[in-house]
Amino acid sequence: MGLIVISFVAFISIGLPDGLLGVAWPGIRHSFDLPVDALGIILIFGTGGYMFSGFLSGVLLRQLGLGWLLSLSCAASASTLFVYAHTPYWWMFVMFSMIGGLGAGAIDAGINTYVAKCHNERMMQWLHASFGVGITSGPVIMTLGISMTSRWQSGYLVVSITIAILAAIFFVTKGMWEGITENGSEEHLPETDAPLLGTLKTLPAQLSMLIFFLYTGVELGLGLWAYTLLTESRGVDPQTAGFVTGSYWGMFTIGRLLAGLYARKIGGKKLIYLSVSLALSGIVLLLTNTGQLTSILGIGVAGFAIAPIFPGLVSSTTSRVGISHQANTIGMQMAAAGFGTLVVPSLAGVLAKIYGLEVIPPYLLMVLLLMLLVFAGLHLNSKKLGLNID
Repeated sequence: MGLIVISFVAFISIGLPDGLLGVAWPGIRHSFDLPVDALGIILIFGTGGYMFSGFLSGVLLRQLGLGWLLSLSCAASASTLFVYAHTPYWWMFVMFSMIGGLGAGAIDAGINTYVAKCHNERMMQWLHASFGVGITSGPVIMTLGISMTSRWQSGYLVVSITIAILAAIFFVTKGMWEGITENGSEEHLPETDAPLLGTLKTLPAQLSMLIFFLYTGVELGLGLWAYTLLTESRGVDPQTAGFVTGSYWGMFTIGRLLAGLYARKIGGKKLIYLSVSLALSGIVLLLTNTGQLTSILGIGVAGFAIAPIFPGLVSSTTSRVGISHQANTIGMQMAAAGFGTLVVPSLAGVLAKIYGLEVIPPYLLMVLLLMLLVFAGLHLNSKKLGLNID
């Protein structure tokens, strides 16, 4: 029981830095005299580190053991945030964003391995809801830090200390994690008959990757740009905007918790269609720009609605590509999801630089609509093949 609690806390720690960045970015941009689209540089290096360490997580687990991997990864994350809070150099900020990504990727992969082997599906859902707790708390911590000290660095310093404490906890408990990767209660599933390249060549697998690319881009894109949109384009005071940004991730967390309880009753296909439709409604409210209330309501609705989509898409992978391509496609989808968090929000910054910040809501609306069309096409294809998408 103690390890699963520590695991939840670890996933909270993964979400905290992502939640900090959206509120801190205007201050970071002004401190280093950067253009609005420079956020993409941070995303490139951070996501690159995350994907690299996740890819090598199996090797790292065998070489270090889970306890050592988690403690070292938390130390890397804490060090990154400490440097953010103190460095006067933009190049160092960028370099450590990759180190932070390496730490986050290893924590993510290590904890997922432990929960998948030793706990049930409900615990896995709540594990990922813990990420929502972290990313919800991040904007609140950063907003309070800025309001109390007038410096964005204070928020990073507080979270750095928090994650350093978690690193110490992992170090002290490292002996409790020994043997989990070898002797956990993993159910050995039959391996797929399809080769990796064979799966990659299939259209359903390619379109499934596209769905994850588009979805995760919208999820993170709205969370990252909401604060800047509200403060720099719509005249919302920074403290209110910070709490609104936090509410996006707060509603996201609530949505995922509820989906874990009711997804089986609703059915996977219906849940995804319902969630995407409601998320589109939230972004439309944000797009109308008829007042601060509609902007705030739109962000909250989108956060609540978008939350169940990712686990719903993962669960329905087999229904889109068939059992022989299942394992390969799931891995490809995760890689595409990481790439989406890099490209879609970064492109939003480029468009905002050219056309202004108000281009972000219609841009995200079009991306989510495209995702819905691709999913609907795959659903029809699955029905023709006789696969059960529910």
